[in-house]
Amino acid sequence: MSAFAAAMDTLAADPNIGTEATYRAGGTGAPVLLRVVRSAPDRLGDAFSTSVIQASAVLTVAISVLSAVEADDTFTLGADTLTVQHAERDAAGIAWRVFCRR
Repeated sequence: MSAFAAAMDTLAADPNIGTEATYRAGGTGAPVLLRVVRSAPDRLGDAFSTSVIQASAVLTVAISVLSAVEADDTFTLGADTLTVQHAERDAAGIAWRVFCRR
């Protein structure tokens, strides 16, 4: 395990940073319990020549825990169910950045 993979595992395990989640492939697959790091950055979009700030949900998930993430998969965090729009690997190949809609 690399230092970056160990750091990702440590961040996800930290109760102040990581959170419990349930992953379901296609939204209906078998539940997989895991820990993720959640962030909610605002994104600047454009609508009718006007800038619009949109809330987003981005999850960071260790690739060692979840080998594939596809559009329309879901993550449930507490009462929130997030649907995957897009997922990309980080540059080191350690974690997924998962962009979701609520």
